[in-house]
Amino acid sequence: MYVIAGATGRIGSATTRSPLAAGAEVRVLVRRPADAERWAAQGAEARVVALNDRSALGGALEGCAGFFVLLPFDLTVEDLDAHADALVTSIAGAVADQRVPHVVTLSSGGADPARGTGPITGLHRLEQALLSTGTTLTAVRSGHSQEKVADVIGIARASSVHPVFAASADIPHPMAATQGVGAVAAQALQSPPASSEAGDVIGPTYSERAVVLLRGGALRKELHVPPLPKDTWEGALADAGFRTHIAESLVELYRADKRGLLAPRGDRSVRVHTGVEANLDRLLAS
Repeated sequence: MYVIAGATGRIGSATTRSPLAAGAEVRVLVRRPADAERWAAQGAEARVVALNDRSALGGALEGCAGFFVLLPFDLTVEDLDAHADALVTSIAGAVADQRVPHVVTLSSGGADPARGTGPITGLHRLEQALLSTGTTLTAVRSGHSQEKVADVIGIARASSVHPVFAASADIPHPMAATQGVGAVAAQALQSPPASSEAGDVIGPTYSERAVVLLRGGALRKELHVPPLPKDTWEGALADAGFRTHIAESLVELYRADKRGLLAPRGDRSVRVHTGVEANLDRLLAS
């Protein structure tokens, strides 16, 4: 039996589909009763559990062969580090309490440094805490996401501008589709490695401008892709409504990317092949 957290999200839902389709027993953890009902209708056992509730989470993990977990990024919290640390303590504690044999965690390129990577530092702490429990850990480290361009689609539709927080919009990066990352996580969950490892998920290579222009074509709208000067990043995020400490953390992340700190450095890499062209409908719908 596999337990999957975050089953209503992009990657969590993709991770859930494969073991369900294979006939495995799957228990999904969700935050809302309505989401539990939807997954139950698809054949999963569903529980409403908060990841920061160690006791309830431990109960949900009882008897499982593997656990997929991620670290939610909440833009409303007062302190990002304190929020991440509370989740890490609860998740690792529940895994240790139940002696879960194998954990797959959604991580990120850049999770190996302990500092200097903005919100990714929480993923570093989660990896380390899970390793300390004695479980076999598979850290699925994803890099740039094709779906990230959808996060500002409202701005692009309204203004025809897609801002880029980098020195250039023309630097190529591997960009994985979320369904590819979910497939890698599902495979890892069902086929545990002999020992703990971190695996980088490598998608097709695109520049941010190329992805945005493809999306603009699908929207039948000309989109402009201006790279923002780095001294304007924090102000631009504040103007977009981000709180000061969130903006500061995101700027640290963008700077870490510029310095190469988010490059793949896992024990192995897995290539996924879904291209942006095949993913356009999903990008626009999301």
